[in-house]
Amino acid sequence: MSIAAVEKSFCTTRQAAELLGVSIGTVQLWVENGQLEAWRTAGGHRRVLRDSIDLLLRGKSDATKIANSPTGAAPEARPLNVMVVEDDVHLLRLYEFRLSRWSMAPRVTTVASAIRALLLIGRCSPDLLITDLNMPGMDGFSMVRVLRSAPETATTNIVVVSGLDSTSIAAQGGLPSGIEVLGKPVPFDRLHAIASNIVARSDGLIMATAGTP
Repeated sequence: MSIAAVEKSFCTTRQAAELLGVSIGTVQLWVENGQLEAWRTAGGHRRVLRDSIDLLLRGKSDATKIANSPTGAAPEARPLNVMVVEDDVHLLRLYEFRLSRWSMAPRVTTVASAIRALLLIGRCSPDLLITDLNMPGMDGFSMVRVLRSAPETATTNIVVVSGLDSTSIAAQGGLPSGIEVLGKPVPFDRLHAIASNIVARSDGLIMATAGTP
């Protein structure tokens, strides 16, 4: 195989991050977890297999299902964006049903894996992320840590809904500060209260901005 062919078969972590629309830290984590295939050069630099990147990119087709806000719409007209990450498909359907009845009529994106959530989060830009912790592949612990370490999602409102108790969570390294942990069965009333507070803060910011000379 020629050197040119090899170069086309692999790319740097930065190039992989640009192709996937995620942070370099996310690419590095996926390499460590085996979600992306990579090797190191003699100088210690990672080279990521393009085929494994293309495989992950196929998952981005789900993003076409996410509706975009109309161009030029008034800020207050934008719906609350909620992303739910849960590997139990029956529970995902319950989330869809219950959240569709909320007074603020949120736009809900349900995702069955942490990997898919990281692929979609840049396009969805959720105001509220609700996630489980125990999931196959990348778990909720790793996903939340990636989101908190990335500047673009460092302030995303994240709520964990899990069957794990505080001792079990601490045993797995705990969670970043500022993340509320709720138990199962899912406390939808508490989630609605959290969502309402986010909407209220957003409305207050819009009003303050509108009143600025």
